[in-house]
This record gives sequence, C-alpha cells and structure tokens, in this order.
Amino acid sequence: MKMGNLAVDSAEVISNVLMRTPSSNRALPQVVAEFSSLAEGLDYAALGLTGMNFYSSRGALDFVLPYAELRRLALATARKLMSSGLQRLDRVAIVAETGADFMVTFFACQYAGLVPCPVPYSMYIGGKDAYEERIAGMLRAAHANAVITPAGNLDSIRASAALADVAYVFTHDDVRALPESMARLHGFAADDVAYIQYSSGSTSAPKGVLISQRAIIANSKGILRDGMKIRGDDRGFSWLPLYHDMGLVGFCLAPMLAQISLDYLATTAFARRPALWLKLMSENRSTISFSPTFGYELAARRINGEAVTLDLSAWRIAGIGGDMVRADVLSQFAAVLDVAKFNDTAFLPSYGMAEATVAISFTEVDAPVRVDRVDRNAVHKLNLAVPCAEGAEARSFVICGKPISGHKVEVRGDAGQILAERQIGRLFVSGASLMSNYFNDAESTSEAIGADGFLDTGDMGYLLGGEIVITGRAKDLILHNGRNIWPQDIEWSAEQLPELKSGEVAAFAVEGSDGDDEVVVLVECRSSELPIQEALRRDVAKLVHQSAGVDCIITLVAPRSLPFTSSGKLSRAGARKKYLAGELQVLLG
Repeated sequence: MKMGNLAVDSAEVISNVLMRTPSSNRALPQVVAEFSSLAEGLDYAALGLTGMNFYSSRGALDFVLPYAELRRLALATARKLMSSGLQRLDRVAIVAETGADFMVTFFACQYAGLVPCPVPYSMYIGGKDAYEERIAGMLRAAHANAVITPAGNLDSIRASAALADVAYVFTHDDVRALPESMARLHGFAADDVAYIQYSSGSTSAPKGVLISQRAIIANSKGILRDGMKIRGDDRGFSWLPLYHDMGLVGFCLAPMLAQISLDYLATTAFARRPALWLKLMSENRSTISFSPTFGYELAARRINGEAVTLDLSAWRIAGIGGDMVRADVLSQFAAVLDVAKFNDTAFLPSYGMAEATVAISFTEVDAPVRVDRVDRNAVHKLNLAVPCAEGAEARSFVICGKPISGHKVEVRGDAGQILAERQIGRLFVSGASLMSNYFNDAESTSEAIGADGFLDTGDMGYLLGGEIVITGRAKDLILHNGRNIWPQDIEWSAEQLPELKSGEVAAFAVEGSDGDDEVVVLVECRSSELPIQEALRRDVAKLVHQSAGVDCIITLVAPRSLPFTSSGKLSRAGARKKYLAGELQVLLG
C-alpha cells in the first residue's frame, strides 16, 4: 500500500484501517540517549514497535512510520544519495515539510555521512520573493552541495538554488528514482558533526549553528532525563516546525533516542485548526507536547465548545518554550481546558536556544508554574529584581528552572563581572550541548563563545535560587530617558484590550529628531472606521503610559502587517525596519 509516496508495511494496515504505532515497547528495554550517534540511536529504536505517525489537516491518520521502517528507508536513501555524486561531509539542505520524507532524508544523511541542513518549507514573511532570498541565504551560508524538496515547493527552491549557485536540486521522487550505491556507507561517529541548524532570527545572511553528535546526545539526555523525566509509555505530540530547534530536537531526535512514539500535525494545519491539536491528543492519550506561549493562547481562544468533549488527563507535560513565558496565558488555557481534565501542574516552563542545541533549563515536573513578582521601578532603574512590596507597582516573570546536568549558567554585567542573585544582566551558558561553531563564520563564533567556553546567549535575566529567570532579549531592550524598558512590557499592556491579541503589537525605539530615542508602538487594527481607530490609539497610549510610564508614538497598521520569525516569534527588528522604510500599510499615524 502506498501513502505519502512511501511504502507502508502491510502489517500496519488491518482491514484497510491504518494503525498508529503503540505507545510502548513491551519486549525492548528503554534506553535513554545512551548512544554515540543519532544513527546508533535509530538502530536501537528500530528493534521495537514504536515510531512516528502523521495526521492530515482534517485529523485523519495519513501515514505510519515505525522506527524499523524509518531505518530501512533511511539506509536505502543513503545509498541513493551517495550514487548521485555527493561526497562525505557535503551539506544537504532539506526542506522541512512535516512528513515522512523529511524524516527519511534527514536520517539517510546520518548514515551516509552527509550534513543535513533543515530549511523552512514556507515562512509567510514578505511573500514568494522574500522566501526565496531567505532560503538562498541559508544555502549560501551552508555552502550547500544539494537541496532536496517536496515537489510542491520545487519552483521556489530552484530559484533559491540558482541564487546560491547550488548544483543539485532534487525532489523526494527524484531521490527515490536514483540507483543505490554499492559502496560502503561511512556514517557519523561520536566526534563528528550531526547537522546544521538555522535559528529563528536568520535573515538573508543567516548563521548556521553546527551541532555535533556529542552535543545532540548530551542535550537529548538533559531533555529526556532532567526535563521530561521520560517514561517508557510516554507518547509525544507535536505541531512544531521541523526546521526549528524545538521541533527538530525536542520532538524528533530526542524522543527517538528514548524509543518514544510521536504523533505529528503540520504547523499549517495547527494554524488553521488549533483545536485539532487538543482533539488528537485526547484521542491518542498523548502525554507530552510543547508549544510557545502563543500556541496555548490560540488553542484556548479557538477551542469553543469542543473542550467538554475532550479528555486531556493523560497530558503530564505541557512544555512552554521558544519565547517569553506568560503566566496569564497559561492560566487562561488551564481555565478553559479544566472541563477537559487538563491539570495545570503539567505546565513545564523551559529555556533554550539553537546555539545550545535547544534546551538549557527546565522547571520541575508536576510542579505549579512559579512567578516572581518584583518591583517594576527597581527593574527598570536599577537592574534589580527586588521582591515587590505591598502597594508597589509590580512586574511578574515566570521562573524557568535550573540548567540541565553538566551545564552552567552565569549572569554577567556590562564589564563581564559575575552578578549576584536578583541582579539583572546578560546570561552566559557553558556545557556539552553548545554548538561547535557558526559554520564557516569564525568571527561570529568568537563573538558568541568566549575563551572560557561560555556562550553569550544575548538574553537578559537573573538567577533565583539557582534557577533562571528571563527578562528579555538584550538587543530588543529600549533605552529611554536613562531607563531600561522591555518591549514586552509595552506590548503585553496594550494586548490587555479585548480587540487585541498576542502578536498584534510591536514596540521598539527609533532615533528622534533631537537625537534621543523615541518609543514606537505598532498596533494592528481590523476596523476601517476612523472613530474606532482613534479610540484604539487612545486606549493603547493610556495603557502603555500606565504600565511603562512612557509616552509613545502609536501607529495603527493593517492586519497581519507585523513580521514574524520562522518559528512564529514577533520580529521587532523586522517591524522596525519596515516602519523606517515606509513599507507598512499605515491606517492611522
């Protein structure tokens, strides 16, 4: 039987009904990331019955890929790739559509000794031309020798490959049609590279994060043992894009290294029907799923009356990562899904980034989300997270847990000095999970990783009882009249208005006519009526002044005007660039 252009073992089909892989291996002992490489991990997982399952945008089970079948197809595809003229350590860009083809090709590269470089299937940022240029930038940065894409994306990928002077462009069908090389495969060993990852902030001149086999194994061990406290009968569910670190590592590579079954819904399908995520988790008795905060917000808003039909009592880890964690959003999600037996102690705040493979810290499993309420004035004026006294204006930050085993986090001041607890500074991290380098970019690597082996994360925060508290990105920090202001404070205050939701407000600083910084707030507005627009602008200005104590330039722009990164985060730098270039459709300036 054929599904998704790959052969499905007839044992997986009973009376023409596709059966998902089981949630545990009864006869195969669970081994948690005790392998020297990804390929060795897949070799072991293939001895069991678990694997990957892919769902359609309507919620139907489309394709089943047991780890045994994944290994068989990956080995065959590895031999086909080596017959194409590619050489060991060549870089192969793989367009990361959520499906079995991507998984097979990625692991084929592991067996063939080729370096996979996942790139986005679509970014929805700036249209077709912008997408093609961004992909071309990734191909150039990787010095890619080949790119493999779904047929539906072929024209754009050919255009990108031409811009980047990449010789080989294959569809997955093209690869399947290649003969298999009879030469011995030379896969990756423990000291070799594993893949190149592009972070969500990548632009037309991106930096490729080179992750080694040792780093992915070390980080997976931290995720599975320290973070998730993984069990043999856990079942994961993910709609996260596979070109992003949280999707690729957290919900593909790490679970495979613990022989866990996974269910997938494409990111685009989630965006159209966020409630389908929860419906499928209820049906499959899924125990683990992660999302940025906005995913929980979107699902809670769109679930409507369906919540009463769900049973999410099996969901023991509802991870949050990829952006600033908002306790108010999590509380709302828990309230809406209480009827579905969702337990809010399932929330697991975390912190990480691609340069550290993905995970840096986790809170404790089965513990409530903890929020540190601090004095807002001390935060902005003194860079101190002082506990908020009664009656003082408060700012709340979610605590993101302790670093995973074998990793260390320091908070440093402007002069590089190590700061004490509750002093806000830049976060630095060291450990076995750090990237080897930015591929072919020694200057950026030396700027990011110091001689002491610590990575400058670019994030601001403080330590509390050895746990990490994130306050924002250093590059987004607004300096206004001698004060440090986090744009999130401004955005979140405006989003309290019922007509606005997360991702519809962007705050940043621009240089004013007098040389001082002015704060600009872009607000998406759905109404074309001038009185409604003026009222919205007044309301935003009032809330921002009350919460942040600043007067801003409030500009209303058309819906869906604000740019996002490839992982779905608001791009303040992109919004600022569009604002200054006059590229936004301004409704009321």
